[in-house]
Amino acid sequence: MSDPAPPPSIADIFLVFLRIGLLSFGGGLTGWVYREAVLLRRWIDEDEFMSGVAMSQILPGANITNLSVYIGQKMHGLPGACAAFMGLLSGPFFAVLALAAAYGAIRSLPYVEAAMDGIAAAAIGLLFVVAARGARRATRSPAAFAALLATFAGVGLLHLSLPIVVAVIGPLSVLAAWFRSRDRAQ
Repeated sequence: MSDPAPPPSIADIFLVFLRIGLLSFGGGLTGWVYREAVLLRRWIDEDEFMSGVAMSQILPGANITNLSVYIGQKMHGLPGACAAFMGLLSGPFFAVLALAAAYGAIRSLPYVEAAMDGIAAAAIGLLFVVAARGARRATRSPAAFAALLATFAGVGLLHLSLPIVVAVIGPLSVLAAWFRSRDRAQ
């Protein structure tokens, strides 16, 4: 990948996240943020993005909000984090108010449900792209791949509580990464 682009202005961060917040639906937000911050604008590299995704998933709150704050903070500290947060949430806040008022009138139209199904399918597709990239990166390290498989088995197959799985696998994963970085340093 080429060198990162120069840091954006606070206004650029706000406007990009405003557009993401207004134009994205459901779980596809992570895919949009990846496209904008990594592929198009090169604000952060893929490794930083995946670290941000991992961190945003273990922190309380909405993953996409946590990820936006992470990226904004990487660009401009607290002001960047605030710009990303406000950009991501302010547009949808006002849009939801307007759409809630209009939805009552259009929900009985025959094509509204089909349109919502299409939007949901697109969001799932974007999530799948990000998940596939994360899984591909995890295969580079046996410990990371083991953590991925253990998490999938614990949550997806055994239906264990995500916080419990993270509380067990997270420290083991950090310990494995520490040993790996220590071995590289020697």
